[in-house]
Amino acid sequence: MTQLIEHRYATTVHPLPAVFLAGTLPMFLGAALADAAYAKTFHIQWNNFASWLVVGGLVFGAIALIFAIVDLFRARQRARGIIPYAVVLLAAWIVGIFNALMHARDAWASMPAGLILSVVAVVLTCLAIWLGFRTPHIRGPI
Repeated sequence: MTQLIEHRYATTVHPLPAVFLAGTLPMFLGAALADAAYAKTFHIQWNNFASWLVVGGLVFGAIALIFAIVDLFRARQRARGIIPYAVVLLAAWIVGIFNALMHARDAWASMPAGLILSVVAVVLTCLAIWLGFRTPHIRGPI
């Protein structure tokens, strides 16, 4: 009789890239909150702070994306569902690039597109984290 063994805590990403993946969320979330504060108060320092947070999120996201691209070439990781995770992480990083370009504009010229792009980056990063930390259900030997 064949038994099916599932590892309860087998995540899609390994612990080191998971640290960088999890580090992108507070950066992009902080940028969205700083953009919201700038839209409400018109203090230019909130825009500057959001700009630096977006760059921090891009750095953390790029490191996690490099690990995801390397994992795309491993058959075991592809079986664990690394492809949707890598695609969503790439989409979040591309939105972050456009967000950084938007924040490079003059202060009020970055609104409201900067706030919208920050929120989209947060949503995509949350989706990438969910895809990265979910427990895959692997059937059969790999």
